Amino acid sequence: MRTRSWNGRVLTQVLVLHPAQLTILELALRVEADRQEAGQDAVERAVRELSRDGLLSCDCRRLAPSRAAIRFEELVGGVS
Repeated sequence: MRTRSWNGRVLTQVLVLHPAQLTILELALRVEADRQEAGQDAVERAVRELSRDGLLSCDCRRLAPSRAAIRFEELVGGVS
């Protein structure tokens, strides 16, 4: 599966579950429940890329959407 698709899945899950904060493992298990071919490596790579791009906040334990990601979700009317 392409990286962009993983990034979208990861960001969507984090936004849908906000304000809950997940660990990378918890997030990987959620994404894997939706996509059987999912792997924790792909989720970790997506988290790194989204953090680098300023869309996720990661304190090495918990993930949360950035303020910019939350605002974008508000402007587009939510994620599905």
